[in-house]
Amino acid sequence: MLKARRALVTGSTSGIGLAIARALAAEGAEVILNGFGDPEEIARLCAELGARHHGANLMDPAAIAAMMDEIGPVDILVNNAGMQHVAPVEEFPPEKWDAILALNLTAAFHTTRLAVPAMKAKGWGRIISTASAHSLAASPFKSAYVAAKHGLAGFTKVIALELATHGITANCISPGYVWTPLVEQQIPDTMAARGLSREEVIRDVLLAKQPTKRFVAPEEVAALAVFLCSDAAASITGANYSIDGGWTAE
Repeated sequence: MLKARRALVTGSTSGIGLAIARALAAEGAEVILNGFGDPEEIARLCAELGARHHGANLMDPAAIAAMMDEIGPVDILVNNAGMQHVAPVEEFPPEKWDAILALNLTAAFHTTRLAVPAMKAKGWGRIISTASAHSLAASPFKSAYVAAKHGLAGFTKVIALELATHGITANCISPGYVWTPLVEQQIPDTMAARGLSREEVIRDVLLAKQPTKRFVAPEEVAALAVFLCSDAAASITGANYSIDGGWTAE
């Protein structure tokens, strides 16, 4: 379905991004991975997917510009890279706020602004951003993350309107809690912020939000991303798709 389409998936060396990269590659797309990790494991992933890798630091606008120039025009852009920090607002480190906004929101602006001209020239493009249930609802102790994800959802609506007559769609996917390194890494901070055990964080904080009482599978998110890249989704733009086990239905 996606043969002859080039796809850049940021934050794709693990977790949701890797699942999306795998799904796009399975549909025939030429995939560019982006992210950090063990060089040998990244090389293995590239061989598995027939992909390339670019290790640009997405918190550096100059590095993003260099990456976009080096990889060439993309047909599919998946803004997936993200990070998290959990702390009460009065204790939230300003440097963490700046980093989260830079990676989760500002990086998507830079990749998008640089990808759009070639998409317009082709008259076809797909821009997908991994937002979060936190683009629609808030949770305590996540001020930067919630702000960034709300911003990403708003940004997506704007570019969807701007690009609507150019054959380019822009949509968000907003997962609930997916068992990924990002979720696992925030558990200790949440334990400290709330005075809970690891098991209590998983049961009473994470899965308490999701009526299904299970984590979303990365492959479920990836399947939705593939659909949004299809011709069947050509009229879907400016949307924010919840895939959160019913979290935001409440």
